[in-house]
Amino acid sequence: SLSSRGKGLFATKNIRKGETVFVERPVVSSQFLWNALYNYRACDHCLRALETAEENAQRLLGKSSLVLPHPEQCSIRKDLHQQCPRCQVTYCSAECRQAALEQYHQVLCLGPSRDDPAHPLNKLQEAWRNMHYPPETSSIMLMARMVATIKQAKDKEWWVKAFSQFCSKTANEEEEIVHKLLGDKFKGQLELLRLLFTEALYDEYLSRWFTPEGFRSLFALVGTNGQGIGTSSLSQWVHACDALDLPMLQREELDAFIDQLYKDIEKESGEFLNCEGSGLYVLQSCCNHSCIPNAETSFPENNFLLHLTALEDIEAGEEICISYLDCCQRERSRHSRNKILRENYLFTCSCPKCLAQADDADVTSDEEEEGEGETDDAELEDEMTDV
Repeated sequence: SLSSRGKGLFATKNIRKGETVFVERPVVSSQFLWNALYNYRACDHCLRALETAEENAQRLLGKSSLVLPHPEQCSIRKDLHQQCPRCQVTYCSAECRQAALEQYHQVLCLGPSRDDPAHPLNKLQEAWRNMHYPPETSSIMLMARMVATIKQAKDKEWWVKAFSQFCSKTANEEEEIVHKLLGDKFKGQLELLRLLFTEALYDEYLSRWFTPEGFRSLFALVGTNGQGIGTSSLSQWVHACDALDLPMLQREELDAFIDQLYKDIEKESGEFLNCEGSGLYVLQSCCNHSCIPNAETSFPENNFLLHLTALEDIEAGEEICISYLDCCQRERSRHSRNKILRENYLFTCSCPKCLAQADDADVTSDEEEEGEGETDDAELEDEMTDV
């Protein structure tokens, strides 16, 4: 029901509100490095959360005695989990272990060097963590998996073409994206990353990716197109509990328990509830932004499968747009919205809402001015809808 014209996605048939427009698997994805370090345990391939809902809640609360009601509503199947026999990274299933091995893991498997700080891949990851702190929006390992995928591929050209579908930028725009991701010392940091990346992964076939210009382009491609992925066994359990057919009193009790649980977790862990990473999605990256989107992305399967769902009826021929801003950002003035979009995505929006507000004063309201200094990295991330 889709066609991609230039950069933009258009419906080829009528799509009803609430309908799934498509489900897409990423060409490549990776969990964020700090997220993994802080024990947000996820499948190393598909990012499916590996903790049971109860373990997830206990860790986020810092309270190992917590017992969740309706444990049968938890979808985690620990009996299916598998580890790489060489480096012990964990997968949610034999299928994921196999898929990772076939696509990129042969090149990236650390074997017995998993905890060796001198291993080139570990040096690369450590350098990245020291440059890019939470809230995370990207990972150097997404780029490493791109290289490893091509290294392992029989048809290398097919993969190079697949990656080249993602929009490319001018040299100046690339610099802006790198600056946004790495901060003011970005030139020196980018060069350090390039040297470590080369030491860990150099490949003759891809030699252009390892030059200063090629590496910057690769970095900017991931910075612009990486779609945030969030998974959570707790939120899966909550959705399953919401669907239970319970007597009214039990329903009220369960709802009150869940509300309180989330309040307590927020006190303890703040906003970091999910296993988080990012991925490159060919169709999703074709979707343009609108401040009044007619579709949104989510990850209802608790893994990297992206669902695009219609928020309105969409007619054949109409463009399908998502929002690169979260709900709060979308409610701000046109000036504020465009400031965020220009800084993070290098464009000015001309959706109907922005055109209608074109005559509004180019100033932000007072309360917005106070928040202006806080345009943090989280805004670079494509909206990470609740999973």
